[in-house]
Amino acid sequence: MPRWLFRIRTPVTLAAALALVATSLIGVPGWATTAVVAVFLAGVVSLYLPGAGPDAGAGQAAEVLPPVRGRWLAANSPADRVPSHGVHAYGQTYAIDLVYRPDPAAAWAGIVRWPPARRPGAFPGFGQPVLAPADGVVVRVSDWQRDHWSRNSVLGVLYLLVEGTLRELTGPGRILGNHIVLDLGNGVYAAFAHLRRRSALVGAGQRVTAGMQLAECGNSGNSSEPHLHFQLMDHPSVLLAVGLPFRFRCARAGGQQRSGMPSKGQPLAVPPGDDDPGRP
Repeated sequence: MPRWLFRIRTPVTLAAALALVATSLIGVPGWATTAVVAVFLAGVVSLYLPGAGPDAGAGQAAEVLPPVRGRWLAANSPADRVPSHGVHAYGQTYAIDLVYRPDPAAAWAGIVRWPPARRPGAFPGFGQPVLAPADGVVVRVSDWQRDHWSRNSVLGVLYLLVEGTLRELTGPGRILGNHIVLDLGNGVYAAFAHLRRRSALVGAGQRVTAGMQLAECGNSGNSSEPHLHFQLMDHPSVLLAVGLPFRFRCARAGGQQRSGMPSKGQPLAVPPGDDDPGRP
């Protein structure tokens, strides 16, 4: 399938959804409503259809340094399924969610029963450095949105579902929360989402080097708890981007290198005792 079809599926689906709302408010011929419904359903199917898209195949995966330091667990990972978050929208086909758990005995709980919500500062990942995974140029920086309380309880998740729908109506920026986009060259862009408010240390047009701190981990946007959402894509706008596969290059004991992608609940390819993966 041509790449442009993958690129337009998100904006076309969103446009069709808005058109459906409009047709319910104004009188239009029945055939027009049927056509809009057909476009909307086709868009939804294409966004949720399992499978990779135009860049499938591990051999085509880019290799980058981890964008964090220390022990982080994968909450959603393309090692388990593609699309990793259940949907191709916003270029997140191969995206990974990383949750900071410095204590090897502390697993990621996911959804909890109690308390209903906690302040972002109650989580160890809040405020942790977010790093450039390769040399690049900053394309976009947005860090004005607040860091909200967690939504990782049963009640919180229900609230998050409603809140996420409302966020969708106001644009992808409200889904990403505070975010940064880097141009890594050769048509590859890196996106970092859910960053901490006012934590950005870089600006648009600035050149960065691998390992340089960009911002801090936060809990902004469509986020259940402080974590880093990281993805590679082929366009600077998540609305038009197609997700790209990638692997993390991490350090072994003795300075040797390996590449990989952690599965859900697994640490970020960090061998035991190595808390600083792949850093020069």
